[in-house]
Amino acid sequence: MAQLILVIGNKNYSSWSLRPWLAMKQAGLDFTEVRIPLDLPDSLQEIQRYSPTGKVPILVHDDLTVWESIAICEYIVDCFAPELLPRDRAARAIARSISAEMHAGFHNLRQGMPMDCRSRYPNEGITLEVQADIERIKKLWQECRNQFGGKGKFLFGDFTIADAMFAPVISRFATYGVQLDPVCQNYAEAIWSLPAMQEWIDTASQETETIADLHSIQLLDG
Repeated sequence: MAQLILVIGNKNYSSWSLRPWLAMKQAGLDFTEVRIPLDLPDSLQEIQRYSPTGKVPILVHDDLTVWESIAICEYIVDCFAPELLPRDRAARAIARSISAEMHAGFHNLRQGMPMDCRSRYPNEGITLEVQADIERIKKLWQECRNQFGGKGKFLFGDFTIADAMFAPVISRFATYGVQLDPVCQNYAEAIWSLPAMQEWIDTASQETETIADLHSIQLLDG
């Protein structure tokens, strides 16, 4: 197999990096992980060695560079793991739709509840605007689980890139103590209990970097 390199940021803070990393782990791919902390004076310069946008994550596949987490996930589907999208045409379309919505939207949630895997801030950051994002996410999860989940544990039964796209939200909900209904709670627990997700969380807890202004890393995380 050709060489795969995934360039990521701090695991504790980089929500965008988690998405393709988790998808690639779930697909069983062998890849080299290059971690660039997002809080150093030369972080941007280091990222620009790989990325045309100056942001993580970046996938390097031989002489091809792919950026943007959703594009990386789709590329993994195309090249290595077609099972990361549902076979059914309607389900596949919805999986892509909610993945795109997650990629492009929920700005209030991102601002109010920055990712911080190893910390706990119960009930902090919940404004009316953030709550509206939370309610939309819960509705998406409920609808996908009810319509497409079947006997599986994930949004479309088996794990897909849609689950990878929402994995950082589950981390945020744990950090900020967001209360969930049984359907959403069971789904969140299914993602949280994945060995790959636990590997990410465990490594994040061992990182020593502390970023006081969590909003600042969004300039390098995308």
